[in-house]
Amino acid sequence: MSPSRRHESRKTRIGDLLLIYFVEADIEYFPFGSTTLRQEEKRGGTEPDEAYCIGTDKEFPDLVIEVIITSGSINKLELYRRLNVREVCFWRNNRFSIYHLREEIPVEFVPNCGYELITQSELLPGIDIDILTECVKNPHPLAAAKEWRQNCRPT
Repeated sequence: MSPSRRHESRKTRIGDLLLIYFVEADIEYFPFGSTTLRQEEKRGGTEPDEAYCIGTDKEFPDLVIEVIITSGSINKLELYRRLNVREVCFWRNNRFSIYHLREEIPVEFVPNCGYELITQSELLPGIDIDILTECVKNPHPLAAAKEWRQNCRPT
């Protein structure tokens, strides 16, 4: 089944806004798009909606974006843990949930496969998730991009 227009619109909007952030923050990034991610020795894989390596290009991304419109859950965290993806952002119910992988897995992170639910990205310094959320929800792409760019510029 192909993704809905609403899914693709949100996925693309998030990717467009992240591109603006990377440029304005002068962060080297390497987009994966929705490349299928899998380890050769292990069966199964996953296709994130957007994915990026930060700083240097690597075999697996540092950041993954998952847009959940009608179905899906955080159950993909185990797959991303196996690939050592450092941060996974889910867009669901018009808000972001950000999970950061911890090297040590304290008891409280076991249900999330070693990921901690956080309120601000640790991978993308200074990104304002609240403003990003409002820009993703804005029905006018150009206005959203301009507002986001203005908020991403260094002061």
